[in-house]
Amino acid sequence: MSTQADHGNELIPRPELTPDALRTALAIVAPDRLDEMQATKDEAFAEAVEWQSFSPVQSWVLMWARNIEIARRPELSASYANAESNLEHEDPAVAREALRELSTVLDEALRAVRE
Repeated sequence: MSTQADHGNELIPRPELTPDALRTALAIVAPDRLDEMQATKDEAFAEAVEWQSFSPVQSWVLMWARNIEIARRPELSASYANAESNLEHEDPAVAREALRELSTVLDEALRAVRE
């Protein structure tokens, strides 16, 4: 796992952007998602072969790095969960704010893993 800039209270260091490092990190921060990770990895590799392109694999790596970034940072994880729980709120203003917050969390996490 790499050492990265401190983003506050992190559960683990940010992992390298390799399938093995991401799997190891996910096993710590969200072990209940390992089957999902493997299924999406299998799909990405099948698409890479079919399309004769590394793009699906690169997208898979970034998607899981982003997911792990959120899970390893409690403040991001809490913001994500709060926003997700309000996406279908009966008050449209609350739902719009939740969508904005969710987008902000996803953008911050992706920006962090691309540092």
